Amino acid sequence: MAVPTWTIGEFTVRRVDEVLLPPATGPWLLPGATPDVVDGHDWLRPDFAGDDGVLRLASHSFAVSAGGKRILVDTGIGNGKQRANPAWHDLRTGYLERLAEAGFAPESVDLVVLTHLHTDHVGWNTRTVGGGWVPTFPNARYLVSRAEREFWAGVEMDEPRRGMFRDSVLPIEEAGLLDLVDVPADGAEVAPGVRLLPTPGHTPGHVAVQLDSAGRTALITGDCVHHPVQVPRPDITSCADIDPVLAESTRRRLLASLAGTGTLVLGTHFPPPTAGQIAGDGKGRRWVPVAPQRTGREEGGSTAKG
Repeated sequence: MAVPTWTIGEFTVRRVDEVLLPPATGPWLLPGATPDVVDGHDWLRPDFAGDDGVLRLASHSFAVSAGGKRILVDTGIGNGKQRANPAWHDLRTGYLERLAEAGFAPESVDLVVLTHLHTDHVGWNTRTVGGGWVPTFPNARYLVSRAEREFWAGVEMDEPRRGMFRDSVLPIEEAGLLDLVDVPADGAEVAPGVRLLPTPGHTPGHVAVQLDSAGRTALITGDCVHHPVQVPRPDITSCADIDPVLAESTRRRLLASLAGTGTLVLGTHFPPPTAGQIAGDGKGRRWVPVAPQRTGREEGGSTAKG
């Protein structure tokens, strides 16, 4: 099975695919990204938009080998979860098999970093065993920003979101595996070379994940940037942004800091080729894809930690 892989210094990042999202996702999630907008950026086709101007999006995790640790960034939608969104409801994907092919058997994962607590980022936190939800990664610490967890603890959630917390967040807390991380303005290092950066707006405690090794840098976006169309058009906000004004401000600041630096940017919902660099400035800014260094089955992919 193909495992798209990028190297950042001594770190390795593998994309673990869950599912390509249906065409209706783009107009729903980013309603400002109309076909006319897409037509103004012909580099979006064919990878990131269809001939009809409809955006393409995907759900996947990034499996990071960093300094001897196995780190998983976001856990997707999950299998068998009862969801209000039909694109996420009761999935039956081969995600765990693809994770093992990438060399990340569930028992081998050391850290699970959650960029935020939305349904399509926490689903594989748990899997069903004997009719109940148990941690998928029993030997891992699950990390989320303290601001994120405390925000959700203080709001009145609707039933679909309460259901998501019951099956994908609370079992991790009850197992004593969830750690809350204070993330100051300059970020918080959670492993050597792995830093959580505050990127609020989509949710109050949202973080991006920066990887630094041997003079090279990569950044995993989470949902502060949903799609490459937002690189030249950071004003395009998501229907799921809790604070759209702050989300746009965060995105503008982040994109400006990344442009022209050679940083490898890995989009959490970007369809293949998924990774790229940001060139140019202002409305002339664009996404320049970077192909995986290799795609292939990883040796020892099903081996757990000893």
